[in-house]
Amino acid sequence: MELLAELTRRRVLAIIRADSAELALTSVRTLIEAGVTALEISLTTPGAAEALREARAEFGPEVLLGAGTVVTPEQADEVAAAGVGFIVTPAITRGAQRSIELGLPLLCGALTPTEVITALDLGALAVKIFPAKLYGPGYLKELRAPLPKAPLIAVGGIDATSAPEYLRAGAFAVGIGSPLLGDAGQGGSQTALAARANEFLKAVANA
Repeated sequence: MELLAELTRRRVLAIIRADSAELALTSVRTLIEAGVTALEISLTTPGAAEALREARAEFGPEVLLGAGTVVTPEQADEVAAAGVGFIVTPAITRGAQRSIELGLPLLCGALTPTEVITALDLGALAVKIFPAKLYGPGYLKELRAPLPKAPLIAVGGIDATSAPEYLRAGAFAVGIGSPLLGDAGQGGSQTALAARANEFLKAVANA
């Protein structure tokens, strides 16, 4: 399964931050049932590596499962051992370098043109434009002009209204955290989470 093509097809990457591994797994199950099948669990979640390990064992390869907020080489090693399919970093970190060394697909965080090129030169599969909301879809479109072949995923402050705008501006997918998760990671309503997932999937369907 070619990760970039699959993320492009699925369009939404759910970013899960929770107060515990159990709450993270509950949200993972809800999102998958709702049709969101590309997910990352942030390492800001206590017990994230264990949640990733359990989720990987529970769901088949059709679910794209990655680790987010990977900063250090040790974190990259830990999530690699958990069986993740890809790694996401907030910036060009030592964890990003280690991910490349491990042969894991990397979505590397960047914002400026220099950072985007540096991330791609490092070997990143794609570049996470973060925080995307800072400059909006127009900025991503401008980035695409000198870098038309750079695979860019927009992340940070994207809601169901703006998500299609980022896709039309040239992002191959959007990463959605709190506008999708809401308070589900803190024990909030899973029914409401499923409803938000449906809202996002409908929003990007025709972008």
